[in-house]
Amino acid sequence: MEIYQIKTFVAVAREGSITRAAECLYLSQPAVSAHIKAIEEQLGLVLFERNTKGMRLTDDGKRLLNKAEKILATHRDFIDESSRIKGALTGKFVVGAGSESSTPAIGHLLSSLSERCPGVDVRLQYFEQSIEMLKSLRNGTLDACFYNEPNDPAPDIHTLEVSRFGIFLAAPAGLVVNSQPLNWQSLSAMPWISPNAATCCGRAAENLFKLHNFRPKQIINVDRENVIRTLISGGVGIGLLHTDTARETLNNGEIDLICEVHKSVKVLFAYLPTREQDPLLEIASSILRSKAPG
Repeated sequence: MEIYQIKTFVAVAREGSITRAAECLYLSQPAVSAHIKAIEEQLGLVLFERNTKGMRLTDDGKRLLNKAEKILATHRDFIDESSRIKGALTGKFVVGAGSESSTPAIGHLLSSLSERCPGVDVRLQYFEQSIEMLKSLRNGTLDACFYNEPNDPAPDIHTLEVSRFGIFLAAPAGLVVNSQPLNWQSLSAMPWISPNAATCCGRAAENLFKLHNFRPKQIINVDRENVIRTLISGGVGIGLLHTDTARETLNNGEIDLICEVHKSVKVLFAYLPTREQDPLLEIASSILRSKAPG
């Protein structure tokens, strides 16, 4: 059993709610539910009773809660002692992220660093394009960054995967006849709402155009996913959405999903290999490894 699973168990027990525990842990609700399910399956015990008011510990869960809290306390002492051995850390730690980044790992890292290294000035800097962010990483402006990568990462940076997501092509509800195979020439006649080609979804759109040998007659460039979602839902055109946004909008009846464009885009935490022994980066990597991807 992993430390992040024990943290999730304790958080749900304290909060009495999957939703509130997810907020405390900077995780999605499905991720928290998956952690609890995995623990119960591994132990062969039912730890919570689910009801309309939330989550309540069973008798078995109550017996294990105290043990779990002691494990977490010991884990914190271990981390604190390692920090004392290295000496108190001070200085500035600048982390880059895409302007649309929503991975819970960012919040988890920043809050944990603030708690463990109070003498360090931790800053988050947003970028419109991954290319510019990685350039800042390479020239030393950034200490580390989070970015999306559908392919293999560049060999000159060290990366740690923190989560994954898919990309779907979406259309206004009822607008497109979902035939198999898809009629790409018909789709090319519709307005496409797409971010800059230097972004993750922008590159995915360009790959679609090349793969199916077409170019949309009209491309509306929008770099904010929430705006793309609104425009698709409003009937303006078709475009690409990340899995969570696509599923939520689909469940609301606002859109139809035409196809899955990319099954697995990695969200990576990146830094230069020459900084691998940096104490702050060691702590940051340890924090991110202590929780499940996504």
